[in-house]
Amino acid sequence: MNLKLIEEIANAVLYEGYMLYPYRPSSVKNRQRWNFGVVYPRNYTEAQKRSDPWFTRTECLVKGGAQTGITVKVRFLQAISRTARRTQSSQTAEQPSQAWQEAAERDVIVEAPRLDELVYAPVSRMIELPPSESAESVCDADGRITQLILRTQEPILGRITLSASRFNVELYKITVEVANEGSVADPESATRDSALMRCLLSAHSIISVERGEFVSLLDTPEELKQFAAQCKNVGTWPVLVGEENHRDAMLSSPIILYDYPQIAPESAGDLFDGTEIDEILALRILTLTEDEKHEMRHGDERARQILERTEALPEEQFLKLHGVLRGMRPTSEDQQ
Repeated sequence: MNLKLIEEIANAVLYEGYMLYPYRPSSVKNRQRWNFGVVYPRNYTEAQKRSDPWFTRTECLVKGGAQTGITVKVRFLQAISRTARRTQSSQTAEQPSQAWQEAAERDVIVEAPRLDELVYAPVSRMIELPPSESAESVCDADGRITQLILRTQEPILGRITLSASRFNVELYKITVEVANEGSVADPESATRDSALMRCLLSAHSIISVERGEFVSLLDTPEELKQFAAQCKNVGTWPVLVGEENHRDAMLSSPIILYDYPQIAPESAGDLFDGTEIDEILALRILTLTEDEKHEMRHGDERARQILERTEALPEEQFLKLHGVLRGMRPTSEDQQ
């Protein structure tokens, strides 16, 4: 199993849409975020009577036997509310940092060493994240504290359930359910922004198998299509991931992918937008005004990293971004 390749794709999914160009909190694009893989508190979903999901379900096929083992890693982001206030000793004219939602990476692992046991006894694990608060002092050039940045995390309560059913002696259906069993106060009038503080954001799963192999749900062998049709996925899109033709890992993604997705080797780093072209975004970033770059630099730590990386790109790296041909095959005339 190529863990590095799998983690590259999983991280791209984790941060898809986290912050979009022009990478500033004041941008209209970034005023409504977290649009992929959001698992809401159950009481909020039920009270709002909307399509906001409080659980996801992944179902996929595994060829194996009684001794086949399954491991599930559920990954998501937890929102961190950041606010700032100026101290009394501040004499600077600069405005305090904007209110913003940062994010912390979370993951929970569930294991089932034997498929025969999983068929009769599903495995469940709780997700329990307590509330927390922290404060950070911002000083000026003279060492005086000018701002206090407050970061708050609200509690998250969820459950992961892993189960299996057997179609025949060597074919199983694996089911992974991720549910948000937390709650929000006054759910009928709660806003989306307040509910997001108790959501699983960009939630997805990496499912791996030992002594067995997954079956593609996109390119299913003809003799297994009747079984693949019985896999019902809710809020997820499971695809094979890792090295091509290896079938020991699946990524259950909240966005539609194909089997064995890859990060373009020319990419210098994540830009949080898999549908964009790195060259275009990099050139756009370089054309930002100094005021826009200042906001980008101080608005979000990950945005600052994008800015610094882009400004440091050497010319030869830009040339690599300009265009690459892949997958060329000879035509029938060339083969004659």
